[in-house]
Amino acid sequence: MTRATSKTTSLRIRAFAKINLCLHVMGKRADGYHELRTIFQAISLHDTLDISITPGTSAVELGLTSNDETLVGPDNLVLRAIDAICRQIGFKGSVSVHLEKKIPVARGLGGGSSDAAAALIGMMRLTDCEVPLPRLMEIAAGLGADVPFFLFGGRALAVNRGDEIYPLPNGPKRTILVVSPRDIGVSTKDAYEWISAELTRLSKPNRIWGFCALCWSRQGAGISNDFEGPVFSRYPRLGEIRDALLERGAADAALAGSGSAVFGIFRNPAQARRAARAFQEDSVFVVETLSREKYGRSLGWRVTG
Repeated sequence: MTRATSKTTSLRIRAFAKINLCLHVMGKRADGYHELRTIFQAISLHDTLDISITPGTSAVELGLTSNDETLVGPDNLVLRAIDAICRQIGFKGSVSVHLEKKIPVARGLGGGSSDAAAALIGMMRLTDCEVPLPRLMEIAAGLGADVPFFLFGGRALAVNRGDEIYPLPNGPKRTILVVSPRDIGVSTKDAYEWISAELTRLSKPNRIWGFCALCWSRQGAGISNDFEGPVFSRYPRLGEIRDALLERGAADAALAGSGSAVFGIFRNPAQARRAARAFQEDSVFVVETLSREKYGRSLGWRVTG
């Protein structure tokens, strides 16, 4: 239970983006979701949440503001996350959040899911409450398939809907150039509808061996994404961006999640900044991969089982 005080307390917390070092869609499940095998990698691109709480005796009152007014509404994952954690820990009073959005929306970078996880962590820090990890994971998965990953960060294997998480050894720090096309957004719902027709063609018996090798490789070579075929066929420019990244020195490049951002892996920030000059009409971000330890320190949070 939360402390009995009416004092307002606040904190600022970052919500980091992710890329998928590989993403394989295995098939459609009986529950209507798709079975996934993916490797998430946290990157330093982030949103910022300013959360303030004032404990009281009445029902929880939630308020949300943002630099992007299109995100303010009752279905926002931040509000849903705070409502869920308040019910779990028994918090009563008011909660206000300002979301400073920097991670592009509908680009496959997990910004909404990361915001939700940061809200869960921020509320537990503000109230000095702990939630058993299995229950916290359940709450996170109920908000969205990617949300559990953002409780851990770093590099992790995800299976089932992408909500069953297994932390992997950290790879070496890499410079990542993210290219977010200004005029192309891909909804997750659309991407999964498109890939459903591709599943038979994508089913290759030896794919799982390459996936396992990537899981345990610290070099992170051989990235791949099953969404590239159906998404690139509808938006050829995204394939052109991937090819341009490779031509400009990226060790590898791929679609981020279900798109539409595309990322390239570079040797150093200077090389990435030079490559970024080729994408004047798009939003570009030169960032780095985050280890699990650095991710946890940045959020003031350590996962305990």
